[in-house]
Amino acid sequence: MFEHEFHISELIARHMQGGLSIKEQTELNMWLNSSADRRKFFDELQNEEVLNEKVKTFYAIDKAELWEMTREKIKTSRAGYKIGTKKQLWYKITAAAAIVMILSLGLYFYKNKSARSGQSSIGLAKHDIAPGISSATLTLANGKKIILSDAANGELAKQAGIVISKTANGQIVYKVNNASQTQTGQFNTLSTAKGESYKMQLPDGTLIWLNAATTIKYPASFSTMKFRRVELEGEAYFEVAKDKTKPFIVSTRPGSNGAGQEIKVLGTHFNVNSYTNEPVVTTTLLEGSVHVVPLLPLPGAGLSSSGTKVGVILKPGQQAINKHDDIKVVKADLEQVIDWKQGDFYLNHINFKTAMRKIARWYNIEVVYDASVSDSIESGGWISRNKRLSEVLQSIEATGQVHFKVEGKKVIVFK
Repeated sequence: MFEHEFHISELIARHMQGGLSIKEQTELNMWLNSSADRRKFFDELQNEEVLNEKVKTFYAIDKAELWEMTREKIKTSRAGYKIGTKKQLWYKITAAAAIVMILSLGLYFYKNKSARSGQSSIGLAKHDIAPGISSATLTLANGKKIILSDAANGELAKQAGIVISKTANGQIVYKVNNASQTQTGQFNTLSTAKGESYKMQLPDGTLIWLNAATTIKYPASFSTMKFRRVELEGEAYFEVAKDKTKPFIVSTRPGSNGAGQEIKVLGTHFNVNSYTNEPVVTTTLLEGSVHVVPLLPLPGAGLSSSGTKVGVILKPGQQAINKHDDIKVVKADLEQVIDWKQGDFYLNHINFKTAMRKIARWYNIEVVYDASVSDSIESGGWISRNKRLSEVLQSIEATGQVHFKVEGKKVIVFK
């Protein structure tokens, strides 16, 4: 209950800074419309004099005593204390204090927002960049390349008993047309550039979403193979069709993080982030079960061998973090992991430079940091990937932590 009020208070603060996504604004509106008292309190906060008085009142409170009493009230309520007038009143006071506390932290930026964002918007408007698109390049086994955003809907190619088509909703689909004609050694590659994403369906029914700057290599057909093996570089979300006779394997090559691995599944939903410019490779499970095995490099062998390492088995909601073949398992923040698949940037409480790498891949920009920008800054908020670059950067600027200067496709970040 208290956690929800803190969340709402954060939405109110960021609303006043102009940093809410459509989804967050809808959530805030629902909260406001559910109570006349909430709407009245919210309207009062729009008056700067009233807000200043609330902030002064809050800072006059003995915070240590306030929160100690709050903790005691929470303990009492959990012990079965009946809701009464005193508790209701205390809850309202505590909730209001939480809102004022968070608002007070953002008050300076609220007062100075127009000056900062106005200065920034002039530069950004001249060099605004549209969001990425649904597109990819398909490379067939014979070397032929097809740019899917340019290709007409319908049949794209036939090869070794397989028909490759593009659907009306922009998805590439593989279907077995003649199983007797399928051959081994027929590999295709699907690649997205920066600023592109795409969805595909393999002949076994497996669905794969590719994020920007991602490449996946796969057989045109699995019918003559013992395993359904694909090779990934970048980030992809998998919904693997179940087939107990042919385990599905995702192999990633070791990058600068030194973390190559194999993910073995029968049928499940999971996300793999294996960008070579990320410090680690992450595998996040949403449904089913996967076995993540680190790869031991073999000289001149291309992909590696799993050697004697046994890896880890993930349960839904868990994430395997692989760095230099050292894997640890943590609880996953699923919203942050699959934000890109949902069409959003979920930036709450993640490293700022990690967030900017996400943005750089989607808008195909170069990000340069001034020496004043710390490696330890955390970003905040949630904004749609369908926004133009200027809107995304202005939303981040509203937090008051950084300032952007845009020069063509280069974004320079200052403290």
